[in-house]
Amino acid sequence: MRKVMMLGSGELGKEVVIALKRMGCTVIACDAYEGAPAMQVADAFEVFSMLDGDALERAVLKHRPDIIVPEVESIRTDKLYEFEKEGIQVTPSAKAANFTMNRKLIRDLAAQELGLKTAPYAYATTMEEFTEAVGEIGLPCVVKPLMSSSGKGQSVVKEISQLETAFHYAMEGSRGDLKEIIVEGFIDFHTEITLLTVTQKSGETLFCAPIGHRQERGDYQESWQPCAMESSQLIEAQSMAKKVTQALGGWGIWGIEFFLGHDAVYFSELSPRPHDTGMVTLAGNQNFNEFELHARSLLGLNIPEIELRYPAVSAVVLAEKEGIPLYGGMELASLEPQSDFKLFGKPTTRPYRRMGVVLTYDRSEKETMDELRARAARIASGITVH
Repeated sequence: MRKVMMLGSGELGKEVVIALKRMGCTVIACDAYEGAPAMQVADAFEVFSMLDGDALERAVLKHRPDIIVPEVESIRTDKLYEFEKEGIQVTPSAKAANFTMNRKLIRDLAAQELGLKTAPYAYATTMEEFTEAVGEIGLPCVVKPLMSSSGKGQSVVKEISQLETAFHYAMEGSRGDLKEIIVEGFIDFHTEITLLTVTQKSGETLFCAPIGHRQERGDYQESWQPCAMESSQLIEAQSMAKKVTQALGGWGIWGIEFFLGHDAVYFSELSPRPHDTGMVTLAGNQNFNEFELHARSLLGLNIPEIELRYPAVSAVVLAEKEGIPLYGGMELASLEPQSDFKLFGKPTTRPYRRMGVVLTYDRSEKETMDELRARAARIASGITVH
């Protein structure tokens, strides 16, 4: 029986744990707070800051896992290299976790080493450098912390008067002790997609059908699969995804984001783990959802193919206030055909915190994607979090 340690125990980690348990694994879930979603279904749990290298090492020595699965960005990733040298498998790899924790490393790898098409960008650590970077990139531009998640600290600057606010917001949204900002040129794109990419120990690199998604406040609100796109652009995105995953190494699922412009595909970001927009695959519209694909791949099991069965949409259920969650509207939501909803089991709420997801699908493929999206949004709006 393989022993797996999850570093991060949110809603995505919870689904990975469920998939691993179905594969006969023992799972230890780790996070900074007790009662995190993945802890509720794991065999054991540990509570500590994963940015604390000593605490991370103590947890690994205590449980001696065969496999470590990073599920968040906030990890002392230099320790992962040490664990890998000791013979512990890190999924997909220590290099992947380290590079994608820091937007500077992954962007320089993609743009400078691999030659992938990206937005123009510059870095800054002070207000003076930030002002110079914006002057170099031009307005409008996108401002992000080099280390963050779920859109924290991210904003679009359209006017010079917004510079100071954007700078401080990005610095406050930075995770860990890395206080640096990336300024990106604003790309004129019509669609933003996630291309779930599966690298395997002994099989071919596989791709899920592209997933379109919409964001607010830097965080995803809905996603849909498949996302319509030109075949030439899909081939280009798959080629870029294969290059960057090969450069980082290892096996598992990767959520790779691209902007689709009218004449080009731009690499945006990469997560070496299941992606929040990929929760749409919980609708059963693939032969394996993204969490099952991750589990199978990291265990070294072969995945012959990924089959898209029918279109599906996800829409998030958000909290409005801070407190202890109490849900309403589930009885009405359960009456809806060809739909489902999943609550994550987070112990507390805060404004805009993602507490669940609604899934709609169409096995007969009679509904348009816009109709599916509208149905998902309507059901999600009916599930309340008090």
